[in-house]
Amino acid sequence: MVKAVFTAPEQGTVVQPIYQYSDEQQTHIKALREYADALLLDPSDPYHKWELRWLNKPDTMPRYMRAAKWKLPDAKRRIEGTIKWRREFQPELIRPDDVKIEAGTGKIILNGFDKDGRPIIYMRPGRENTETSPRQLRHLVWWLERAKDLMPPGQESLVIIVDYKSTTLRTNPSISVAGKVLTILQQHYVETLGRAIVTNLPMLLNFFYKGISPFLDPVTRDKMRFNPDLLELIPKSQLDSEFGGDFDFEFDHETYWKQIVDFCGIAEDGTRLEGYFDGPKNIHGELPSQHSDTASPTSTSSTTASVTSASEIFSPEVTPAAPELTEAL
Repeated sequence: MVKAVFTAPEQGTVVQPIYQYSDEQQTHIKALREYADALLLDPSDPYHKWELRWLNKPDTMPRYMRAAKWKLPDAKRRIEGTIKWRREFQPELIRPDDVKIEAGTGKIILNGFDKDGRPIIYMRPGRENTETSPRQLRHLVWWLERAKDLMPPGQESLVIIVDYKSTTLRTNPSISVAGKVLTILQQHYVETLGRAIVTNLPMLLNFFYKGISPFLDPVTRDKMRFNPDLLELIPKSQLDSEFGGDFDFEFDHETYWKQIVDFCGIAEDGTRLEGYFDGPKNIHGELPSQHSDTASPTSTSSTTASVTSASEIFSPEVTPAAPELTEAL
């Protein structure tokens, strides 16, 4: 069993989908950015730089235009709503220690990538360890932001696997909580959910999905799969062994938490450590790159996902021993 997590796709993974935009679509994207810039906080506001950082990400404007089906007025409404939400929620500034207790049982784990280079978030409601509170939502948002950190160049979406093994009516989230989660995903992380996979769903909880179905927009509903063959979607080397993969991951709260916080460069106050403002970088000051025996970086302009060696980031005690896991961080 290994404790080191995967923070890059399997070597040779080709990131998909890659979007190409027409001249008209590019014009819409530019117009949306101009509108968002007009809404920016004053530079004197402490949150201004984080708001600007989010707007500057290359996927932000295209995602909102795609979500609005290229209708500019709708895209403006959507992005304005998210800007207001982010100012209140401030997802970039969630202190790790404020949500660490929520991660104690591994009810949400970010680990591995699918065959298209999407990071995977495993959700296990049966491991619920706290009472319903706003902190639970902040914990989820913290993981969504970490998944964004781990996306290889060109990737804009993630995979969520909800495993209902050992889940009871007591540990299953309420419909109201599920509704809030879906609102955050559908309204403020638009075009970010690539796949939603549900496994081991007991008959007793079928009513739960009937209850949340009114909150699901058709696009989200189309992305949901129940009990699929995960090996068709995820490389065996990166799929948790609980689901038939070869990745025999041992969850240790402190070790796991430290790896994620360190790799993403999260400071104690929730901000980024120096050198991580625009994304996690390795010890050479570079964005994660394709690892080889010579450690020569690969250009991030290609659609091939990039990988960084664990030994470049973490201490030996959390580095995978197996050769096939040397791409794991």
